[in-house]
Amino acid sequence: MKIVVPKPFTFGNGKRAVLLLHGFTGNTADVRMLGRFLEKKGYTCHAPLYKGHGVPPEELVHTGPEDWWQDVMNGYEFLQKQGHQEIAVAGLSLGGVFSLKLGYTVPIKGIVPMCAPAYIKSEEVMYEGILAFAREYKRLEGKTEEQVEQEMMEFQKTPMKTLKALQNLIADVRDHIDMVYAPLFVVQGRHDYMINPDSANIIYNQAESLQKELKWYEESGHAITLDKEKDQLHEDIYQFLEGLGWEE
Repeated sequence: MKIVVPKPFTFGNGKRAVLLLHGFTGNTADVRMLGRFLEKKGYTCHAPLYKGHGVPPEELVHTGPEDWWQDVMNGYEFLQKQGHQEIAVAGLSLGGVFSLKLGYTVPIKGIVPMCAPAYIKSEEVMYEGILAFAREYKRLEGKTEEQVEQEMMEFQKTPMKTLKALQNLIADVRDHIDMVYAPLFVVQGRHDYMINPDSANIIYNQAESLQKELKWYEESGHAITLDKEKDQLHEDIYQFLEGLGWEE
């Protein structure tokens, strides 16, 4: 089985622009359905693909948050170059962390962090997540279990500097949430076992945004953009975006 390599995407040509950001070990498929939904509503949506993502896990471990942040900024600048002066952002998990960072780094019309972590997991727990991702990727490539285990043994010899840098990024953004003033719609799945769901309360309470809302999705887990309440999520994000008082 051949894995289809995910790519960045740009949907729509409306005046209002939304930057869509995927999660750690994820790819643009995380936010593709949301992008298509917003395109139909007249928005332009652009989703960058972070370096080392959507490719074999051996490549992921040689990249880090600085690379991914550069991809986020490149995505923002891409929309600016298309003539968009007002840009909103919605991000899943790590993408949600980056959406908050954008909020105190560049002008942002509105921010939608979805299942974004504000608590630091231990490196051990994060490492287990990477191993699970790597194993699943190799299975999807159609490799035998024997091949998978052999490659996993090699993979585990690679030092994971990424994880410490990721912890530092999450801690740094958490320390700066009170510098976020843009309108904010915090999204959290009630059955999110990947992160501490209380992160949503921290983000909501610490942001200085005058216009802010927190919504819990009672039936959803961490990958909320792909979960059973995704249609409601799409509609809620659309309503939030519609209330931002765009100039055009």
